[in-house]
Amino acid sequence: MAIIETEASLHEAHRDNHTHRDVNGGWLRPAVFGAMDGLVSNLALMTGVAGGAVSHQTVVLTGLAGLAAGAFSMAAGEYTSVASQRELVEAELDVERRELRKHPKDEERELAQLYEGRGVTPALAREVARQLSKDPEQALEIHAREELGIDPGDLPSPTVAAASSFGSFALGALLPVFPYLLGATALWPAVLLALLGLFACGAVVARVTARSWWYSGLRQLALGGAAAGVTYALGSLFGAAV
Repeated sequence: MAIIETEASLHEAHRDNHTHRDVNGGWLRPAVFGAMDGLVSNLALMTGVAGGAVSHQTVVLTGLAGLAAGAFSMAAGEYTSVASQRELVEAELDVERRELRKHPKDEERELAQLYEGRGVTPALAREVARQLSKDPEQALEIHAREELGIDPGDLPSPTVAAASSFGSFALGALLPVFPYLLGATALWPAVLLALLGLFACGAVVARVTARSWWYSGLRQLALGGAAAGVTYALGSLFGAAV
């Protein structure tokens, strides 16, 4: 009885601990990329303009224009990219579906050979392939996984990707503008808030990817700070020349 209880507890511990993050979701990559891009690009844009010794109203207008233009551009680009990828995958699935319909035995043998190549005995591989091929949709899913490396039921959504990109870019791009909207007339509050946002974004990404939060945060902080510093120097240089 004690052995059964021990095995049961081990099974429960394995079940509770053996979970994985969603690595195929259609929202995480565009959301993270959008937030980082919004922060870095709008901060760099605003510091570049501010380096030219323009009025703070001009800096605010530049930031708002950069927010709107960047958010729509990110959403449109992400939608087109994901939609094109999805259409390509669906076209390949149609090819595989036709092959399964026209040459079912050949596809069954192909699946058996694939399992044999992975170490399954020939007889067992043929039997597994035969049973899995009974359901055409199941067979299509298995062939798609094995031959194309995709899951037909878990394709990314262009709409989700576009909405994630738009919202996250707008949120990230708003941070450098926010102090000006609250009445600030100097650049440093915007830079400080944006750099804090970059560090926070890096730390949040580390929580998802199980990397060190401080390393990821400092990395984003350094990259964003470098971009802002370079554009400010360029703005000062060309602003003085103009």
